[in-house]
Formats: sequence, C-alpha cells, structure tokens
Amino acid sequence: MNAAIEVTALRKRFGPVLALDQMTFAVTPGRVTGFIGPNGAGKSTTMRVILGLDAPDRGTALVGGRPYASLERPLTQLGSLLDAAALQPSRTGRNHLLWLAHSQGLGARRVAEVIGQAGLELAARRRAGGYSLGMRQRLGIAAAMLGDPPTVMFDEPFNGMDPEGIIWMRGFLRSLARQGRAVLVSSHLMSELEDTADHLVIAGRGKVIADTSTADLLAKTSGGRVTVRTTAAQAASVLASAEAAVAPAGPQTLTVSGLPAARVVAVLSASGVTFSEVAAHRASLEEAYLELTAGAVDYRAATAGEVA
Repeated sequence: MNAAIEVTALRKRFGPVLALDQMTFAVTPGRVTGFIGPNGAGKSTTMRVILGLDAPDRGTALVGGRPYASLERPLTQLGSLLDAAALQPSRTGRNHLLWLAHSQGLGARRVAEVIGQAGLELAARRRAGGYSLGMRQRLGIAAAMLGDPPTVMFDEPFNGMDPEGIIWMRGFLRSLARQGRAVLVSSHLMSELEDTADHLVIAGRGKVIADTSTADLLAKTSGGRVTVRTTAAQAASVLASAEAAVAPAGPQTLTVSGLPAARVVAVLSASGVTFSEVAAHRASLEEAYLELTAGAVDYRAATAGEVA
C-alpha cells in the first residue's frame, strides 16, 4: 500500500535544540494513525515540516510522493488543522471558509457542505473571533475538508471540545478512515486515541520510539497479567507460593504475573480463598505510553512525596 504521508530521516535543529533526530514513519490510507509523545518530542515540528512551514536540515517529508510545496491546489491533496486560532477574527465562519475555498478554485456549494459536516450551521454567520475553542476546532476541521482531500492531518483536534464534541470528533475521524482516507492525528488525550487510532507512531526526543498497531501495543503491555479482586488478606501469599509474581494494584485488587487466569482461579479455590473477579489484565493506552516514553520525557513534575 502506497504511503499518503512519508516522513524519512527528518533532522531539524533550532539553535542548541535538536527537535528532530532521524524522524521516520509513514501514514497509509484507510486507517487512523495516532501521533503521540511527550512535550518536546517533535510532533508539531514534524507536522510543520510536512506542510512546508519549516524546512528540515536533512531528510524528506512527502505527501502523495511529492513535497507539499509542489502540490497544485494543495487543499485537495492534504487537509490540515494545526492551530485553531489561525483565523481572521472579524470574519464570519462562512466568510473564512469562502476565502479559503476561493484560493483553491472551490465554490460556495462546497463551503455549505463542510459547514454541515462540521456541525457549524447555527454559528456560520457569526464572527469567528467570538467562537469558543471547540467551535474554532470545528471551523478548522471544515477548512481542512474543503478540498475533499484523500489525506488529513490534525494536531490536538480534541482540545476545547465538550463531551458531545469529543464523541463527534471520535466518530468523524473513524468515518474518514472508513472512506479510505489516510488520517494522522496528534493528541495528548490517550483515552480518545485508544478508542480511535488503528495505528500508533510514538515519538520521543525527536525520533520514533514505536511504530505499531494499537492492538499489538496494548497486548504487549498487558503481558499476560491477571487482575484479581479479593478481600482475602492471604490471597497474595497463596499466589506467591504457586510461583506467581503478585503486586497490589488498588484497594482489594492484585495484579498477578506468571500464571494464566484459569490457573489463578484453581490456586485460589484450592486454598479456600474467596474472590469476586479474576480477569486477564487489559492495559490502557496511557499505561503503554508511559512505559514506552519513561526515558524520553524532558519535563517531569515532582511527585507528591518529592514536594517540600
């Protein structure tokens, strides 16, 4: 399958800061690719290089096999939202879209279509400067879809969204992938990407740490562990005697490694230890992300115990 976006060995330095260090990955059609990493990982810089807003010191970023700057009518090839505040506040939402559409040879009919697609019908004739952040995000999404592009790229699209907006955004991104489009989305909201992204590119300190399917990453992080819920104080010692590794995971909850769920049930039952639940542990994307990026975080807050 041909890559819709292909990033190869990007290197970019801003003074003493190495923002990108051999950043390499591809975004393919028909799936949502989540682009995640700590602050300073190089995500926004990579997206700016893809759009030709920053020039790399080395490496290439191609859209459909070509540099973005060489594309004719680029909004028909790649739709993007990097900054929801990048608009003229005195223009209405509709006029903002009409101005962009005119630059691409598109008409008012297409503007009406994307206004409806983004749920902006009631706000389209209001000045965009009065929009909430969530409404500006919707306006940015509408602008990105003006050219009906096969590839879209969004930076933190969930920011400022209320619960209804988050649900809409999640479904919208999945629907774009189902249509066969390539979708690249950066977000710090792990819970939203866990339910939305088919594939993940995880970055840290300017390079790719992991490039994997979401399902494979969660399965690997889960690591065959078992969650046990029990009020019995002796449960941990009984399982340890069966050569399991046992760790507390919360009130009346244990995480067990080294024994499958069926064997855990058998060991506890044979010793007369009561339990309310034994289930295979399913790691969250947040858990997997924190494990992978533990050594790639430049700024970390002190824990409660470290605060004087």
